[in-house]
Amino acid sequence: MKKIVILSTLLSTILMIVLITTSLDSDASSHREAPLISVDPLADNTDLYVFRSPDDTNTVTIVANYVPLELPEGGPNYSSFGEGIYYEIHIKNQTSVGPLGTAKDDITYRFTFSQTNEDPTTFFNIRLGLQNLKTTYVAEKSTDGGNSFVTIVSNGVVPPNNIGPRSIEGGVGLSTTYSALVQSAIITASTGEKIFCGPRDDPFFVDLGGVFDLGETRSEYGSDPSNSNYARDAVAGFNTHSIIMQIPISNLQKNGYSVGQATSILDPDFVIGVWASASRQMITTLSPTGEKPTYSGPWIQVSRLGMPLINEVIIPIGEKDHWNAVTPYSVDEQSFIQYFSNPELALYMDDSQFGTAIPGLEPLRIQSMSYPGIGIIPGYTMPGFDFRNFKDGAWAVTQLDPPPDLTGTAFAVNLNVGLVAPGQPRLVDIYPLYYFGVPNLIPYHLATGKTSGPLSEGKPFIHNFLPITDDNGLLYGGDMLRLNMATPVTERGTEEYIQNAFEGLIRAAVLGLTVAPYNTTADLEFIPHMDGFPNGRRLEDDVTTISLQAVGGLLLAAIGLPFDDAVEPDYSDLVSPMLVAELTYNAGPTQNDIGLSYDYPFLVDPHRGFDYVKSLTASEPGTVVSIGTDPLGLSIPKGFILEQNYPNPFNPSTTISYHVAEEGHVVLKVFDSLGQEVSTLVNNDQSPGIYEINWNASALASGTYFYRLEIGNEVVTKKALLLK
Repeated sequence: MKKIVILSTLLSTILMIVLITTSLDSDASSHREAPLISVDPLADNTDLYVFRSPDDTNTVTIVANYVPLELPEGGPNYSSFGEGIYYEIHIKNQTSVGPLGTAKDDITYRFTFSQTNEDPTTFFNIRLGLQNLKTTYVAEKSTDGGNSFVTIVSNGVVPPNNIGPRSIEGGVGLSTTYSALVQSAIITASTGEKIFCGPRDDPFFVDLGGVFDLGETRSEYGSDPSNSNYARDAVAGFNTHSIIMQIPISNLQKNGYSVGQATSILDPDFVIGVWASASRQMITTLSPTGEKPTYSGPWIQVSRLGMPLINEVIIPIGEKDHWNAVTPYSVDEQSFIQYFSNPELALYMDDSQFGTAIPGLEPLRIQSMSYPGIGIIPGYTMPGFDFRNFKDGAWAVTQLDPPPDLTGTAFAVNLNVGLVAPGQPRLVDIYPLYYFGVPNLIPYHLATGKTSGPLSEGKPFIHNFLPITDDNGLLYGGDMLRLNMATPVTERGTEEYIQNAFEGLIRAAVLGLTVAPYNTTADLEFIPHMDGFPNGRRLEDDVTTISLQAVGGLLLAAIGLPFDDAVEPDYSDLVSPMLVAELTYNAGPTQNDIGLSYDYPFLVDPHRGFDYVKSLTASEPGTVVSIGTDPLGLSIPKGFILEQNYPNPFNPSTTISYHVAEEGHVVLKVFDSLGQEVSTLVNNDQSPGIYEINWNASALASGTYFYRLEIGNEVVTKKALLLK
């Protein structure tokens, strides 16, 4: 009988090893985005952020988040970093030369975590100054493509989860404060990087319920979670585990230069590409007596993340696990280009396909007749450019007879897969945006200053071009989050930042096209938010809305390919109802549910399990849906809600609604874009309740206006667009 039991155990172990090996090796970013990684949350990349630090502009901050949708009250076994996992941050700062598939990181950071039960006699996580699942880490760094690593932190400490006041502050717990635990966990590595690893509030915001119901996004806001028309921030109230590094730019720049040595704010030598991953060993062996598993075999990458949302909404479900298994440098990476050149989401922004079935995406309609007849190239008559899926897009330019001189344009770059091809219209915008960055070349200049269509020189506003080069000089793409470290930081805490940061680089494009002094010259100059997504990614950037707008053709319009309803005959005025609709579209929540910090480590303390309350309503700049403090340290009153006005854009009147939780003096004023008061709508004492105010702006000129609600010392501001 003993032999049978042993044989049975052995066979079970072998079967388990075979199953695990097969699942990881066969097809092995973001929140539960692929089938295999959804059952391995400790190794799941949820988000990656890369931005030039606002508190120390000589550094870049990288935030790599893991473990999706952590419940703050999720005891007794709270979430943490996992053992037996390589958590890695990969950095490219120069093109590689060699056969395709042989490129390697220029810098790699590796984190491995260990856990100890300091008091195994209790079922509590923290008691009498001791921690169970106390987590520490070792950080290593490689600068030779991962061939060798040097330890830069030997005994880093991960703060515990923010369980509750007795566990953290109380005498039976740790007798400290959570902020003190965080500060004591911040360490400077031996090579100069500032590092924090630990639980944080998840700063991502998205209406998952709408997005994954066939893209039916909801832009309405309200405080009643039972109203299905209101967008909900599905990530609000959840925590995550973060690796947050602040790295001197001179450590990241390929020549060791400081940012002061950059030749311009778009210096191509200051571009880096960043991606994060998690890897496990191929074989996991479980113990029949409940001991920790043991791991063996080669390391297998099971998750990766560069540009946000790719694996969720670009890669089809049959390829998601494959995507997680390969690197941006691999030969396999090139097989995914088809999903960028004809993105599935574009089918729902095209009325000849499935556009009429998804009302939430109605404001987004891809150009199908852009620039017909004249203007794009002197001496040629052109058909209207059609960028809908499977159409030819800009391919027609290359088919002219005689062919135009494209010297000095991005079309002359030696790409393995060119920017134009028949039936692949989005090779010209979505593909470079996500796969190798955008070069400071025609046509990728703002339309400001362009005199003869998109193939003329305009106003530069982005350069984060960093391809992978093979030994034949061909340039290949690979998914990384690319940042030009020479681009200045947009000042935090200003009204411009608070109100508009969520729009990312699109806000810079709008300013460069329509707002003086930026639109009065085609010269290169810093425009606020040139440091926004997709030039890196800040915590405030609404990557969901920006990505959907990009698929809808908004970036094509910015560089001079207007929407179908632009004014004929010369298309000198790009502003049209379709453009305005795309600019004012949002996918739901447009900011985190609680305020972010403007100082390292930027992400705020994790929600506390003891008094955790999840908010289901969406947020937007100026909207408050939880109790806490904003980045400027102002207190936020409970129940103080200012709704988005409706309609917006409007002409000539719109309705503004707000909710007062406690009796007080209420002032509601309207200001123009210069900060001048144009109207006082409310100035009296009001009882608790929901109020609606109609604002008639028939006497005012078209433009952007801000309405500001004041109750006591509290102020909330939102914007409205008047179009006549």
